[in-house]
Amino acid sequence: MTVPLALYRLATGLAEPLAPALLKGRAKRGKEDAARLAERLGRAGAARPAGPVVWLHGVSVGESLSLVPLVEALQARRPDATLLVTSGTVTSAEVLAGRLPAGAVHQFAPVDAPGAVGRFLDHWRPDLGVFVESELWPNLIQAAKARGVRLALLSARMTEGSARGWARAPASARALLSAFDLVMPQDAATAARLARLGATVGPALNLKHIGGRLPFDPAELADLRSRTQGRPVVVAVSTHPGEERLIAESAPGGLLLAIAPRHPERADEIAAQLAGARPGDIARRSRGEPVSPRTGVYLVDTLGELGVFLELADVVVMGGGFAPGVGGHNPLEPARHGKPIVTGPEVFNAADVYAAMFAEGAAIEARDGAALARHLQGLLTYPHIARRMGEAAQAYAERQGAALDGTLALIEPLLP
Repeated sequence: MTVPLALYRLATGLAEPLAPALLKGRAKRGKEDAARLAERLGRAGAARPAGPVVWLHGVSVGESLSLVPLVEALQARRPDATLLVTSGTVTSAEVLAGRLPAGAVHQFAPVDAPGAVGRFLDHWRPDLGVFVESELWPNLIQAAKARGVRLALLSARMTEGSARGWARAPASARALLSAFDLVMPQDAATAARLARLGATVGPALNLKHIGGRLPFDPAELADLRSRTQGRPVVVAVSTHPGEERLIAESAPGGLLLAIAPRHPERADEIAAQLAGARPGDIARRSRGEPVSPRTGVYLVDTLGELGVFLELADVVVMGGGFAPGVGGHNPLEPARHGKPIVTGPEVFNAADVYAAMFAEGAAIEARDGAALARHLQGLLTYPHIARRMGEAAQAYAERQGAALDGTLALIEPLLP
């Protein structure tokens, strides 16, 4: 163990007695599940089943959801293994509750302190640990490796800033990255950064590019369609502050605008900002308010229901691309539903995906609100063009799924 890693372990061990109070404070602010704080301290909320355990970890909603297709595939190939999925946020736990297949177990990840990590690993005794994106928790990684857990870092993502930070402790970075038996980076830039830090880099993989359509209730879809009474439906997905009003003012009249914000807890703020922005009433799904002929904006301020609205949509507007600094969001979820997609110009977090989709006519960029209004009007006026765009988007999304088989072929040798 390097000196920086030893000092980190010592510091987190000395601070660990403060963890219960800190977690209780976070729970009061809604940032932890008060009923499951013991899991954050490494005390399991479920018994360990007999047989192999494959442990998969993603810190937040996006990372956790990207694991679901892998969980489903592993469950099909290795029905003898228990699939343990850990995450670190309340929202991710809520979303995973409705998305994980039957038989998979969810737990909150332990805080990265020696005692909590030890209790977690000693209880679950995983055979394989799969980390997603940028989860390099020193105590967790080192303790797992010391117990003989095979480790994989999939869909790895490291910014240049993070790489510079780790480069200041090169021996520690090398020690952590060498603990992984398999490293699959998201892109060439991450691959180069990880290689410089001492990782043995494998093929590229972005788990967020893999998956099927989001689940939805056909009866609920039929009910929503009947309530729209033939009006076109534009669905705005993962919106951020400032984007809701821009989209509302840009959307043509006579349609239903459904807005699913990135953070549903902003619902009161959004409703206040949209007052008067469009004709008709604002209805909120979290309050059980139904769509009616008078509804102009339907605020989807709930979790786990996006699938039914993507099916309902005639056009999808991706959020995050009109708000400076956000960098856009992955458009493959609406693409898998075969929907035409419009995004703003600020999409540096998904630049490669958008570039490919623009080239294939599977998505359109709107530089500003005026361009967004033109694109929405055009797609709604000429549905055959919208249909072709949706088909191109779906074809692109389906091609990305081929990477899953190659990933499984690399993971299976790590299983007992």
